[in-house]
This record gives sequence, C-alpha cells and structure tokens, in this order.
Amino acid sequence: MYPPPTLFRTKGTHALLGKNVEFNDLGLLVIDEEQRFGVKQKERLKMLCSGVDVLTLSATPIPRTLQMSLSGIRDTSTIRSPPPMRRPIKTSVVEFDIRTIRASTVSELSRGGQCFFVVPRIAMIADAELMLERAIPGLRVLVAHGRMGRGAAEAAVADFAEGKADVLLATTVIENGIDIP
Repeated sequence: MYPPPTLFRTKGTHALLGKNVEFNDLGLLVIDEEQRFGVKQKERLKMLCSGVDVLTLSATPIPRTLQMSLSGIRDTSTIRSPPPMRRPIKTSVVEFDIRTIRASTVSELSRGGQCFFVVPRIAMIADAELMLERAIPGLRVLVAHGRMGRGAAEAAVADFAEGKADVLLATTVIENGIDIP
C-alpha cells in the first residue's frame, strides 16, 4: 500500500487538522514553515499527536517559539551557513516603480541570472505579466500559482529552474519548497 501507513501526505497543510483525519502508527510529525500555523492549530496537533516526536522548521521563527526555546521548554537548532552554491539575497524596500523593476530585472538578466516576481493574489498575475512584458520587450515569463491544473505549477517551476524563462511570475506559493540556487 502506498503511501505507507506511517506517511501521510496532504495537499493542504491544515487538512491534517480535519476531524476526518486519523493517524495509524504515527511516529514522527514534521512541520515545515511553522509560522503558518496559529496557536489553535498547534494545540490541535499536540492533541492529535500525543506521544509523537515533532520536528518543526522555520526560516522565520515566531516569538512564542523563540521564547520556548530560550526558556528550555523546547530544543532548538540553528543552521548558520547557507547550502553550497547559495548566493545571498539582496533586499530593498522601495515604493512601487516600474523603472526600478525594469532596471533591477535588466541588471539581473545581463549577468546571466533570473528573477522572481511575486504578487499576493492570483487575480493580479495577468496585469503583472502585461506590465513586465511592456516594460521589457522579449522577456520570457513563466507563471506559477496554486490554482493551476495538476502539475502545471511544478512544471513551470522546473522549466524556470532549467533556464527556459527569465522571470517566474508567481504568488507566494513559491515560498514553499522551491530550492533554486
């Protein structure tokens, strides 16, 4: 039987908390992106998984988790060095300006790189794509979001990783599980 009884996969993270979900011989629960769970969800997980080893991962730990680790209630480990080949991310907070977007994108492409363009809502993707294509003629754009057909978002990300596009235009869905050096 696949998946094995000790492995439970779900499309929606919070589906694990559903009343119709039962675990059979669960030994380890791994929670990635812990900050996406609220206190109520974490308490429900504790109730569902008493006696189970729990490993939580987060790039941005929440204050409650930090406090628990500093007070000794919870163990913590920190990965202090990036994976091999990882380049540092440059972050700038500026007012929205198409000239800045164009200059940044052209600069990255001229050095042989690629760009992510993230919008908060799927409804904004079409307008963002049109804006990018008008600002930079000939720009190769791929789109990825959570409402695409089965496997389409994954295929777009894979094509982007293979260099088949200059820009990956996506919603925040790309925050989860994408590892492209």
